[in-house]
Amino acid sequence: MLIVNANTPEHAQVALRIYGAHIVALAPDLTVEPGESVFDAAGGAVLPGLHDHHLHLLAYAAAIDSVHCGPPQLDCAQALAATLTRCAGGSNGWIRGVGYHESVAGDIDRCWLDRVVPGRPARIQHRSGQLWIFNSLGLQCLGVDERGGEDPFERVEGRLTGRIYSADAWLRERLGGSMPALGEASLRLARFGITGVTEASPGNGLAEFRHFAAEREAGRLKQNVLMMGSEALDPSWTMPGLSVGATKIHLREAALPSFDALCERIERSHGVGRPVAVHCVTLVELLLAVAALQAAGVQAGDRLEHAALATAEAVELIREASLHVVTQPNFIFERGDTYLASLSTTELEGIYRAGSFAAAGIPLGAGSDAPYGDPDPWQALAAALERRTRAGHLLGATERLGPASVLDLYCSDPLRPGLTRRRLAVGSVADLCVLDRPLKQVFEDAAAVEVRLTVGAGRVIHYA
Repeated sequence: MLIVNANTPEHAQVALRIYGAHIVALAPDLTVEPGESVFDAAGGAVLPGLHDHHLHLLAYAAAIDSVHCGPPQLDCAQALAATLTRCAGGSNGWIRGVGYHESVAGDIDRCWLDRVVPGRPARIQHRSGQLWIFNSLGLQCLGVDERGGEDPFERVEGRLTGRIYSADAWLRERLGGSMPALGEASLRLARFGITGVTEASPGNGLAEFRHFAAEREAGRLKQNVLMMGSEALDPSWTMPGLSVGATKIHLREAALPSFDALCERIERSHGVGRPVAVHCVTLVELLLAVAALQAAGVQAGDRLEHAALATAEAVELIREASLHVVTQPNFIFERGDTYLASLSTTELEGIYRAGSFAAAGIPLGAGSDAPYGDPDPWQALAAALERRTRAGHLLGATERLGPASVLDLYCSDPLRPGLTRRRLAVGSVADLCVLDRPLKQVFEDAAAVEVRLTVGAGRVIHYA
């Protein structure tokens, strides 16, 4: 394939020839060879295929066929009740809701769901991904006894609330069924120009690795996958397009491990050649993560996931520790109005920083956290450039990134987010995307970008 009339961050006018899985020629002008297919970029930018550095692929695939129960689709209890009632009339199976937030109907529980959907088993996931709420029929389907047992469900004064935290592995075992096919999710990501993802679920193990491998071999999963997960993952497991990455450590302020236990877990991971990726949303979680990493010894590739709340002092600690940060600029757009309504002035100053990290020399990558965030990287890039909420409010003007650094969020090496931008060059793997506008216009209105062509390892995986 020959791509002509394109521009890149390094070339104002360029043509690229792809043969097999690699770029074999790159010059201002190339002659069409006999039988060669030609794609006219028409002045549009060609970028390395985007890499989402933090995404939950199985949950994203499942969410595609689920009921959206939170903003922006729903904004009040009446709307949620109407949506669930409408779904309840469709069949006799489970109602699976996703994306719930308290701004819709408060802290809903089993009783609330029973009033709305008494006749079908229902489960609703909070947009954080850490909480599920079940109705009574759903609890019965799981075999959960009101009087108690070995289940991890929350009980208040001995009564089930229907709420269960951070127990996806337990739920998968009880619910049964197979893992979701990834074809539709993969196609949607390809339409955004995404050729690689880092699967960031902490419970990933051998079963998930085998599923990703099977989906790759079947041709349904078209993106390269760097797979984080539990200590059960072996870094020697590898196949084309699928490899094992960091040990994912999910900190939760309500149930933090001891400092020594956290240090020991980091050391064990380093001992088998795996870096760690520590989930830290609150400031307490962040400070604990940085302190433990410094005590255990920082290894190349160690990173903080989210770093959602960071004071100026915390930014300096991260810099001193030589850690990478993977942030979610899309949340400024998606959740910024909620932040403005609920956080203090001090918290707003530190919410999902970007410019401060970049100014401190901290390598900064980006991930959507899909399905808990929108997987569209172009909306995320717009948020990183503009720091505007969905309602148009400015949130953290000093945290804006400029055009010179914003591409590093999605175009950097999966193993070193934000540190080394991948570039299109002769001999490099042909992972790339062709946009509908020149690069200069991308920075003027990133949210409006459309991807005309996505190529993964030399194969067209999206063509518009």
